[in-house]
Amino acid sequence: MALTQEQINIVKSTAPILREHGKTITTTFYHNMLNAHPELKNIFSLRNQQTGAQPAALANAVLAYAMYIDDLGKLSDAVNHIAQKHVSLFIQPDQYAIVGEHLVGAFVEVLGDALTPEVKDAWVVAYGQLADIFINAEKALYDEQGEWQDWRKFKIVKKEQETDTVMSFYLAPTDGKPLATFRPGYYVSVQVPLPQLKGSYQSRQFSLSEAPSDKIDHYRISVKREYTVEHASVEDMEAGKVPGVVSNLLHNQYKVGDEVELSPPHGDFYLDEQAVSPTAPIVLLSAGVGATPNMSILQTLLSKNSTQPITWAHAARYSKSACFSKAVRSGASTHDNLKARIFVKNVAASDRVGNEYDFEGRLDMERLEAEDLLYLNNTETEYYICGPHEWMTQTRDWLAAKGVPKERLHLEIFHTGGL
Repeated sequence: MALTQEQINIVKSTAPILREHGKTITTTFYHNMLNAHPELKNIFSLRNQQTGAQPAALANAVLAYAMYIDDLGKLSDAVNHIAQKHVSLFIQPDQYAIVGEHLVGAFVEVLGDALTPEVKDAWVVAYGQLADIFINAEKALYDEQGEWQDWRKFKIVKKEQETDTVMSFYLAPTDGKPLATFRPGYYVSVQVPLPQLKGSYQSRQFSLSEAPSDKIDHYRISVKREYTVEHASVEDMEAGKVPGVVSNLLHNQYKVGDEVELSPPHGDFYLDEQAVSPTAPIVLLSAGVGATPNMSILQTLLSKNSTQPITWAHAARYSKSACFSKAVRSGASTHDNLKARIFVKNVAASDRVGNEYDFEGRLDMERLEAEDLLYLNNTETEYYICGPHEWMTQTRDWLAAKGVPKERLHLEIFHTGGL
């Protein structure tokens, strides 16, 4: 059923209500839906439910939809970002009906008599339109996947310690079938059972940290240990009160030979080799484990013996936590077009300038600008930014203030919601 102009006007008019009550509505929605359909807990992050990040993200999305329902082109990037995430978790069309039922039910429960029949009817039709947008976008992505339409078992064939907190896992499919290649910067979803929560699973997205190839036989992910959970209670895990559950299970309990489940590579943060000029400078900016997708991009560029200028700038708390620093230093020693700068916040007495680090402190954009490593005067320069949410925001805003258009600013957003 198509929205009438009157219904569009009604939905837009609810924006002030959503600003005030949106978080309450979406919190109620998730509570009711997950109680009625506990199997969906395997899809949603228990941690993001507990912190309120998931309800907040949905509240912002619903508000944005209400504001731009008559100009949905402005939401195309957000739709693509969410659709990529949904497909990586194998969200199915029939699940949208469940979401719609409980979302409208939450409107009724929270707003009560303030929700008139006309407003309720308008939102029922509006949600149907939004569901169709996502279902169609996700169908196109599913079609690209070919036969890989469900969780697939992979064996850990190698573990490699990258830093004091980051471990790389080399994963090969147990069915022996060919692997899909991917764009440098893509991620995979990894699903593991939680032994403490019998029959429950949790999934997390991890960037692929190696360059793609035509004859790929494994995927590599590099995972940061977030928190010690060995003694966490079942109640706390089920309530999502323990951060880093999946990452720490991988670190602490998964050995070479063990199996996990993966979905195909996806993402909207990647090096588009067809769209980016082969002479365009590439600036890779990362902090912490945010180096992982940028490493895939860097390896791709170096494997093609590209001559375009490349800057690798990375920030770490300690030199021992600087991801891939040895590999990057090695690449810079054999490729004149690659310049590496490593910033370490807490420098140890044994750290040497030019080896373990280049600069003490946080990643300093002014220092990079002073060395002409940001190529701000080149209108082709592409910037790839990955790290903590707030840091990415600050870095993006700094570059935008220097006149870099948003089309050349690429950010990897794993944080629930958007920037």
